[in-house]
Amino acid sequence: MSQHVAEITHRSVSVPGGRIHVAEQGSGPLVLLVHGFPESWYSWRHQLPALAQAGYRAVALDVRGYGRSSKPAAEDGYRMLALVEDNVALVHALGEESAAIIGHDWGSNIAATSALLHPEAFRAVGLLSVPYAPPGGPRPTDVFAQMGGDEEFYVSYFQEPGRAEAEMEPDVRGWLAGLYAALSGETMPGPDAPDPHFVSPGATLRDRFPSGRLPSWLTEEDLEVYAGEFERTGMTGALNRYRNMDRDWEDLAGFNGAPIKQPSLFIGGSLDASTTWMADAINAYPATLPGLVSSRLLEGCGHWVQQERPDEVNQLLTEWLRGLPIA
Repeated sequence: MSQHVAEITHRSVSVPGGRIHVAEQGSGPLVLLVHGFPESWYSWRHQLPALAQAGYRAVALDVRGYGRSSKPAAEDGYRMLALVEDNVALVHALGEESAAIIGHDWGSNIAATSALLHPEAFRAVGLLSVPYAPPGGPRPTDVFAQMGGDEEFYVSYFQEPGRAEAEMEPDVRGWLAGLYAALSGETMPGPDAPDPHFVSPGATLRDRFPSGRLPSWLTEEDLEVYAGEFERTGMTGALNRYRNMDRDWEDLAGFNGAPIKQPSLFIGGSLDASTTWMADAINAYPATLPGLVSSRLLEGCGHWVQQERPDEVNQLLTEWLRGLPIA
């Protein structure tokens, strides 16, 4: 479908949990785009016009705690159930009954849980970078504490209030540049280098980030957008997602092992640790995602799939969306 589409528009939408900032483009069936850490609506800048051109109403939000959305003071204000309810309320506030939902990184988990808990509101789910693994298993913090031996897994590092903030906030721009490079296919450390997902005793996560050049998908202007948002908001709202993983484990216990039955899509990067560490989750898709339409790994791609490979991702997304029943 080829049509003229208006430019991206921005507004804040009231939901019971506060206000959610959205960037919107196009008209047609609603597609909700949910970002991950440490990003914002801007991580979908390549998808908004492509989806709009294809005949969809594409809406990218700032997740609670990010950008121009509300930032509750309480740590438990960032539990998964609250983020899911934000998404349901947002669909209704936008005047729709249902939407296709697509998420990346933490947004993939948020999108998956939204679809799992509210199939009436989310008729299809697209997952980028982080595979779907049903709720259940051991307590998350116990699992993370056992990873890495003498080194500390980054999730455990993020879970201690104030600790990661002390590393990131004195130089948000430099920290973000390092992380984006560390997890990008073209700039990530080699297989023999120390893994940037772990922290050595007495060190910081940033000690293992590459420096000196940005990945080609990230311009100086793009970096300024991301850095400007986190310099204004601080990092705590974003990091509080990691600090609720045990709460989520308890909240979702009634859904342990539950599959997502709606039409689904997965796109990952072949060099992304999320897809290699969670290979068993991908292999389990026939049981956990019985409505799976397509699962693709992009060769040589890192973690930031929709920014590293926008043309390929846009094609995969639009082909998948076109095959869905019209809402």
